[in-house]
Amino acid sequence: MSRTCTLKGNPLPLAGEALAVGAKAPDATLKKDLVHDYKLSEGHGRTRIYSVVPSLDTPVCAIQTKRFFEELGRTDGVDFVTVSCDLPVAQARFCGAEGVDPERMRFLSDHVGTEFGLHYGTLIPTLRIQSRAVFVVGPDDTIRHVEYVPEVADEPNYDAALEAARSA
Repeated sequence: MSRTCTLKGNPLPLAGEALAVGAKAPDATLKKDLVHDYKLSEGHGRTRIYSVVPSLDTPVCAIQTKRFFEELGRTDGVDFVTVSCDLPVAQARFCGAEGVDPERMRFLSDHVGTEFGLHYGTLIPTLRIQSRAVFVVGPDDTIRHVEYVPEVADEPNYDAALEAARSA
């Protein structure tokens, strides 16, 4: 069965299978800067929110990223990770322009291999961007919350993700 999302009502194909609550979170290697890689398994033992956005250079993606950044002080013991296909330099530019501290919220680029998008079912291959999604992964690497936002231009359910993270 083929999966899709929409962008302003226009259907777009999604690559990879949808993940479900209770599944083991896949590992993937992403870029944390132009030189260094980061494996998602490095977060083992901590609760993580993977906030997946199409491009930080768009308004809804900026809103989503800043909203989760604001939650850092209210959500102890949770690592916040933003994933996009933006190049690491674009992610760094966003952080500087928006006052988001990349030392407190991790930014990972799936630009090179799109491994995250393929393993998590968020890659829109025709545009080579991620669809909008949120995953909460518990310290044991079990997925505790999944939201694939059907319309890329819509925001996710922040409260549901944050509640799942707090109870993980």
